[in-house]
This record gives sequence, C-alpha cells and structure tokens, in this order.
Amino acid sequence: MRKTVTYLHVRAISACSTRGVLTCGPLSLPCALGRSGRNFLKKEGDGRSPVGIWSLRQIYYRNDRIVRPLSKIPVSPIRKGWGWCETAGDRNYNRRVNLPYATAHEDLKRPDGLYDIVVETSHNQRPRIQGRGSAIFFHIARKGFAPTAGCIAVTLRDMQKVLRYCSTKTRLVIWPPNGAAPRVLRK
Repeated sequence: MRKTVTYLHVRAISACSTRGVLTCGPLSLPCALGRSGRNFLKKEGDGRSPVGIWSLRQIYYRNDRIVRPLSKIPVSPIRKGWGWCETAGDRNYNRRVNLPYATAHEDLKRPDGLYDIVVETSHNQRPRIQGRGSAIFFHIARKGFAPTAGCIAVTLRDMQKVLRYCSTKTRLVIWPPNGAAPRVLRK
C-alpha cells in the first residue's frame, strides 16, 4: 500500500468544461465532470459537479466483475437490490435504499460498468438538504470520458491506482471555475 494522500484535486479549464484533470499525489489523470460543468449551488438534476471539499466515505464494487480494490477506505461488494434514492422530498433522499423502491433511484448494480467501482462522497449528507443533489459519486468513466450527471469519473485502471493512495482522511476537492483555492486549503 502506498502512502496516503490528503487531497484528490479536480480541475477543469472553465465552469462549463465536462472534462478535467484529477491530481492524486504524483498522478495527473484525465477525468469526466458533470454535463453542465461545475457550480457551487448544486440542484437535483442540473448535471453539475458540486464545487467543494468532500470526504470519501465508502467504496462499493462489483465482485462478480472485478477483484476487491485496494484502499484504506471501507470496501463493500455491491449486493443485488441496492440502490440510491434520488427523489427530493423522500425520507431516504441521497441515501442507499433496497430495491425495488417506489421513487426515482439509481441501481448500484448497473449493467454498463460505470459502478464496477463507485465511491460514495459526503456531498449533501450532513446536513442533507432536499433538492441539493444526490448520488454524487466518484466512479468509472464512460468511453471517451463522456460527461456524467454531476459525478467525477476516471478509467477503471486509474481508479484502481488512485484508491491505493486514499484513506478516510482523503478529501475530493472539486475546484471552482476561477481556480481560487477553497478556504480550508488556503494557508
């Protein structure tokens, strides 16, 4: 296991960019961003990646497709019937739920491979505000780094490299379009 990093930095050239660079220690890797770029005030369904500093809480992975990722973040295989609630107003909004579920949700056992490894972030969890965005994950990118719905995505190979540097103390920093350091990073 490598030495852990404190921050994963995500930067892009403009507010509307759907591609960026994720920096992890000595690694600089291409990544996909939300289809509408980045913004401070995330709203459900806006397609923006939320600017801010987010904890990496839990790694979920498809144990029927890949081997367990190496990391100092808690790792769990995705179980059949696990989903993530995306319905603002629902009592389980932005939480893992069991499927079938009556309102809009993500199925964590996706057939397309995007969630072969998916990392839960702390975005909109404490406090959890209805309508401020759900299911903001760090996950596997589509071919050609097609934009996400607001998540950050890298290739499977790069994800496996990055997670080796991560612990529960690692933070995902999505930088604002002006490039000014978030307050907690300023010295």
